[in-house]
Amino acid sequence: MTEPPQITDRPQVLVVTGMSGAGRSTAAKVLEDLEYTVIDNLPPQLIAQAVDHHEVTERRRQLAVVIDSRGGLPLDALQSARDELGRQGIRVGILFLDAEDQVLIHRYEENRRPHPVRSDSVADAIGRERQMLAELREMADFVVDTSDLSVHQLRGRIVELFSEAETRPPMRVALTSFGYKHGIPRDVDLLFDVRFLPNPHWVPDLRPLVGTDPPVREYVLGQPDAKQFLEKVEDLLIFLIPRYQEEGKSYLSIGLGCTGGRHRSVALAVELATWLGSRGITANVRHRDAAE
Repeated sequence: MTEPPQITDRPQVLVVTGMSGAGRSTAAKVLEDLEYTVIDNLPPQLIAQAVDHHEVTERRRQLAVVIDSRGGLPLDALQSARDELGRQGIRVGILFLDAEDQVLIHRYEENRRPHPVRSDSVADAIGRERQMLAELREMADFVVDTSDLSVHQLRGRIVELFSEAETRPPMRVALTSFGYKHGIPRDVDLLFDVRFLPNPHWVPDLRPLVGTDPPVREYVLGQPDAKQFLEKVEDLLIFLIPRYQEEGKSYLSIGLGCTGGRHRSVALAVELATWLGSRGITANVRHRDAAE
């Protein structure tokens, strides 16, 4: 029986897909820099042949295949190719790039490019494409929301995800603090609502500060419920992370949300990152709304 690939390996075959305008071209260029062989708009039925042609089975190359709505989306063919390659011991990952509708509309208006899905308006085209891609998004191993990312930040995210396995730990965690009033991040695997804690916003001296400032941190972490919440989340992660790894998952995205995203979620995200670090797990923290 073929030995399955190690969970710490980056995918030997990476399917790059997602919403038009969400950054597929940028991701493809970064993957080329990471020494993936990139093929654009390859039908899923031909992925296995491309693997043989580029000698991926001998681990001499990694292959990235960009697929989108231009050529249709035969999901059965993609799943069949994934299963076939899996039986050969070749690890296949799916990267889905997403962005909020208004962000995509703005990008198309700014670039004045036609949307690949024909429709009477860009907004309608985006809605139709999102519906077309819904099932593919559910299949994805990695979902990256580029709504708030610059080109340079997206490049950093791709490098973080798909750099050589030897340079990164088996499991990497991304923590995002955010405010519910600004919307929920699209690319989180686990989501925690911390609005049950007292809000520092209503303490005049703390209102202008953020969760990384010591007075706010002490106020938030000084709440008995905050300590109990962290203990329960830590217990959950102790249970989940090894099981995610057994299933081949090497990247976990966690969102912590409060009302405005400035105080409670920020303080707890930093505390959780510190705890993960103490267990040898690299955790990157992003405070999406702390500057609002």
